[in-house]
Amino acid sequence: RSMSAHVVRTDRGDNRVLLDRTVFYPGGGGQPHDLGTLAIGHDRLAVVRVTSDRDGVWHWLEGALPGEGTDLEGEIDWERRYALMRTHTAMHALCGVVWRRFHSPVTGGNMKPGEGRLDFDIPDWNSEDLPIVEQELNEELARRRAVEVSFLPRNAADEDPSLIRTKVNLLPEFIEEVRVIDIVGLDRQADGGTHVGETGEVGNIVIPKAENKGRGFRRIRVRLEEGK
Repeated sequence: RSMSAHVVRTDRGDNRVLLDRTVFYPGGGGQPHDLGTLAIGHDRLAVVRVTSDRDGVWHWLEGALPGEGTDLEGEIDWERRYALMRTHTAMHALCGVVWRRFHSPVTGGNMKPGEGRLDFDIPDWNSEDLPIVEQELNEELARRRAVEVSFLPRNAADEDPSLIRTKVNLLPEFIEEVRVIDIVGLDRQADGGTHVGETGEVGNIVIPKAENKGRGFRRIRVRLEEGK
């Protein structure tokens, strides 16, 4: 949620800083970047964008840039992050449920705090499937399955049959180690995003609709049901 760090580089053209360490997620895989603040003494600078490249994670700021070597305290917007973590884990669980029922891969997705959508290639989908998938998803989440993180060399990930649904070849070339998210007994994918520790943290999920995108593609939308 927070960290102590110091500035190792500044980019005044884009009003951003590179830190020696960070808890800010730079976005990727459909998950938005974190928001938050960097505090220098009594001054607080809003972090409005976070990106990553070969050099590290860049924090885009509102206000005057601190100089290189400046010590600071960083804090993410935790309520927003935790909603994204729950949403992201729910979407992976949905991938597992859809794969088990239809043997259909996910072809795309996106999310924001509390809701998201995934696109699947499901030629034989019909309207009666929606409540069944929603029920199965919530049953799986209620089983409190562990969410485990591991790392594989890129060449091993390319050859791992359990990662067949993940297009490892689409990852940037400079990534030599692949991070794997395993919802134990349900879903296993290469993924760089943030997740909860076990599926019970997600709570209940509503699937309000599944849209027909043509040629057998279905867009399934999910939403956290707060208070459940």
